[in-house]
Amino acid sequence: MSTLDRQKPTKINRLLTGWPQGTVATYSWLEQHGVSRQLASQYRRYQWLSSFGHGAFVRTGDSVNWMGALYPVQREPACTIHVAGKTALLLQGYAHFLVAGENAPVWLLGRPGERLPGWFVRHPWPGRVRYFTTELFGTTARTEGLSTYDAGGFSIRVAAPERAILEVLYFLPQEQTFEEARLLMEGLTTLRPKVVQSLLTACVSVKVKRLFLVLAEACGHRWLSLVDLTAVSLGSGKRVVVPGGRLHPKYHITVPAEVMPQKAESEGP
Repeated sequence: MSTLDRQKPTKINRLLTGWPQGTVATYSWLEQHGVSRQLASQYRRYQWLSSFGHGAFVRTGDSVNWMGALYPVQREPACTIHVAGKTALLLQGYAHFLVAGENAPVWLLGRPGERLPGWFVRHPWPGRVRYFTTELFGTTARTEGLSTYDAGGFSIRVAAPERAILEVLYFLPQEQTFEEARLLMEGLTTLRPKVVQSLLTACVSVKVKRLFLVLAEACGHRWLSLVDLTAVSLGSGKRVVVPGGRLHPKYHITVPAEVMPQKAESEGP
């Protein structure tokens, strides 16, 4: 009897039992579970595993989407890559007007210099997976405002609504429209003031903070009154975000006329 035959009822069964269905396994994950690269190759020959790209595997016959592929990536040491922006809001039920389904664009964010593995990047996903890097909340608050999403049998790290809307505004206007950002903000009636406070304090982008406050006030969200804005640095000078927009009298940033304070709007230019 070969070594592999003796392992069939033990090691391979333990591996499959501890391997969440619908997820990718990497060499490092397999090695943590006692499966060497040589043994992984044998399992592949026996058709228990199938290749998902260089250094990545799936259970043979298993169906894996981008969440199942992100699962092992996020379990690497010091990984900060997470589901961000409007994708995070959509998953958590805050963006019903956006197109859902496997073809919906996916936004992922990580810290500068952090990369997705080649097997993830090269996979032909049905929808467009977009990965960006930024230090929007500084080096000391990289994981502030993150939450988990139950993907069914496993969980992935996503931006909580308070962080996700700030990430949306970070990409305005190059990657994000103002109108869509306003619609997303309208639905955020239950944001947690303490989390908003912490994120606004840590946020390094003056543009993002000013836009957030403009939209929160325009939507009349009650939670904003519980945020201490004296602790939030809004910088100095004017910011032009919307070409041809109106300069907001309080936050000194150009925005569309429909989100201007009523008094300022009636006064004209």
